[in-house]
Amino acid sequence: MNSSPAYSNGYHPQQQQHGMSQRDKVRRGTRARSRELRESFGSGGNFGGLRVSEHNKQQQQQQQQQGAPCTDFDMAYFHSYAHVGIHEEMIKDRVRTETYRTAIMQHQSSIAGKVVVDVGCGTGILSIFCAQAGAKRVYAVDASDIAVQANEVVKANNLSETIIVLHGRVEDVDIDEEVDVIISEWMGYMLLYESMLGSVITARDRWLKPGGLILPSSATLYMAPITHSDRYSESIDFWRNVYGIDMSAMLPLAKQCAFEEPCVETIVGENVLTWPHVVKQVDCHTITLHELESVTTNYKFKSMMRAPLHGFAFWFDVEFSGPALAGTNNHAPSSLISNHPVDGQQRKKRANPNEALVLSTAPEDPPTHWQQTVLYFYDPIEVEQDQLIEGSVTLSQSKENRRFMNIHLEYASGGRSFVKESVMRPGFSAELSG
Repeated sequence: MNSSPAYSNGYHPQQQQHGMSQRDKVRRGTRARSRELRESFGSGGNFGGLRVSEHNKQQQQQQQQQGAPCTDFDMAYFHSYAHVGIHEEMIKDRVRTETYRTAIMQHQSSIAGKVVVDVGCGTGILSIFCAQAGAKRVYAVDASDIAVQANEVVKANNLSETIIVLHGRVEDVDIDEEVDVIISEWMGYMLLYESMLGSVITARDRWLKPGGLILPSSATLYMAPITHSDRYSESIDFWRNVYGIDMSAMLPLAKQCAFEEPCVETIVGENVLTWPHVVKQVDCHTITLHELESVTTNYKFKSMMRAPLHGFAFWFDVEFSGPALAGTNNHAPSSLISNHPVDGQQRKKRANPNEALVLSTAPEDPPTHWQQTVLYFYDPIEVEQDQLIEGSVTLSQSKENRRFMNIHLEYASGGRSFVKESVMRPGFSAELSG
């Protein structure tokens, strides 16, 4: 890669990030905080998997001393996650919520009379779906104060004998039996952002019986080059003529503010230039914590049309397979596909869409609150039909905070090569104001 020309079309990590519109920052900030707090410590010493109605202060103090210190950063996310709006957004996503309910009912034979853990239960809606499917007992685990409201929701629905709300991290709570089923809505933007999958792995390794059910059972992250002239025009070309005034001097700053960081927004199938490339496949029965630390894939696309290349979009889908379709060895090394070039057109979105119920966030499918995540270039690249677009992308957990995601993108086309670096991190109050 070229050194200085490489960064002329990318990201300058020392500059302040302003990548999203205000609306998208709010969406990302609330979602990010919701996932952050499913793992962060609670206020007031609510640690150690205590049943909400049965606090023991001495046990809380012991758990707090044993755990990592609760930073101001953790506390900010904790308080934000207690806000009902975060949960309202997720529950109102009908594609998400109804797919989970359908999956639970499709697997009712594996849930009825069995013990379930709901990792990051939030308001408790998935736990209640499992109880309605006939679960013998459901452990609803959440580290946020939303667990208090979840407990009240459980009582209001006369399910206190079935659903036990545990207020604490999965790493800290005590469940004195093996479980048959783990359910969790753990997916973040670009699938792996926020690292909540680590909590599912921990729950699996601590409690899941051999051959137990995990919902969802697998996940796949995709990427594809996109063209999006309308978006570029709205954010950049606008400055060329503002009420008859030449404001093109604003263009460098406008590009930085619009495209420096990943953008969470909705695109459509017409924006996508090729078949997608599989960045990573995850089998929830076998994936390990270590494998989440860094993912690298090499890609090669062949553009299906002549168009300006504005960046790359990422999306994911998850499958809800039963034990017969998913892996059953809970602790075997995982088999991941993270280096599959598609040569522009060979890999479709799903290899076997009829094998299991699928929740998809692809551009051609009904929209969800996850939308798609787009890495825009500062300047588009004109590509011809059948022109190759190739490079690599690395997604890694930040050393600053494992829930942050560092993105290193290398791309080349038409004899030019570039590097773009970015960080996905939760929106702070300063970004969300005004």
